[in-house]
Amino acid sequence: MRHRFLIAIWLLTDLIVFMGSYALAYFARVGFILSSDFPFDLFMKAVAMTAPLWLIVLMTTRTFALTRRQRTVRNVAYISYCALVGVALFTLVYYFQYNAFFSRLLLVTAFALSIVCTWVWHIIFEYILRHYLHAKTEFPTLIVGVTRESRELIAKLNRERNPLKPVAILDGRGCKDSEIDGVPVRGKLNKLEEVLNGGITHLIQCNDLEQSLNLLSACRQKKITYMVLPSVFGIVERDEKIETLEGQPVTMVSPKENPLMWFFK
Repeated sequence: MRHRFLIAIWLLTDLIVFMGSYALAYFARVGFILSSDFPFDLFMKAVAMTAPLWLIVLMTTRTFALTRRQRTVRNVAYISYCALVGVALFTLVYYFQYNAFFSRLLLVTAFALSIVCTWVWHIIFEYILRHYLHAKTEFPTLIVGVTRESRELIAKLNRERNPLKPVAILDGRGCKDSEIDGVPVRGKLNKLEEVLNGGITHLIQCNDLEQSLNLLSACRQKKITYMVLPSVFGIVERDEKIETLEGQPVTMVSPKENPLMWFFK
């Protein structure tokens, strides 16, 4: 419930940021006056009509996904794309609403400001979201399998205050450690049912490939999100990604090639 409430706040504040960036662009181009030739109230009405459409486009990029990092180049590209769509929609709304044109430099300014303001706000809100959800343990996560990679993952999740907070560890063969980075090792997989009944929302499999079907079945039964590291299947190059082949999800590992080819895959 906390996560949904925070997401609702995030969506609402994004609308405010979008409208605020356009208002700032207006005053940057017109000056800090209310021009009678280009009325501010009509301008903001068009912005208000555009904002929900822009937000819907932004939502389709999964920018608000729980595990999405906001500081990545890919995320900036998504926000830039949505800002461009927002400018186009605003131009159409304003023209068809008032049958009038205005400064093209204002559109350029609004485009740039909407990118910068939205991205900066997303970075700030991501920090708030992560720290709050991590502190409240909104998404208690079970780690299955003790390996070097799982140890690194646990440390990284805790260090970055990820919303998926490890609260328990199980290992198919047992582990001599009583805890890893402050997360208790609860024993072997015979305690899986007991641990899952403790409010677990996510399970991350890091080892024990032969237990995959059992873990997945238990997660489906208890409505728990199941995740698995590629290394469990022997994919350790860290360049694998999920794609679709005629609508069917597949894990793809491409050969090393020109980075520009990323745009065509």
